[in-house]
Amino acid sequence: MFASITNFIKFTIWCYNVAMKRATMTLPDDLAEAIDQFRSAQETPPALTTLVQTALREFLQERGFLRSHRRFKLGPVGRSGRSDVSENHDAYFAGTKK
Repeated sequence: MFASITNFIKFTIWCYNVAMKRATMTLPDDLAEAIDQFRSAQETPPALTTLVQTALREFLQERGFLRSHRRFKLGPVGRSGRSDVSENHDAYFAGTKK
């Protein structure tokens, strides 16, 4: 049991140190204040890390340095003879739709 926990801890440390880049930032007062105002205006304030990652992602995507992720979308394959199975699958499984 301890070997698996030790391996998990080693893997977690590896992911944290290798798979992610850490950065320490100093924000000017006006930017820090704007971030605080934005976060407090949200119903559920995002973490500062999430906010910075989102801003950097948008900035780099707009300039062509980061590929935008396409949202995963399920659609009909076309073999069922019906075009709405991906949207109404629960009704088909329950037998309320034929």
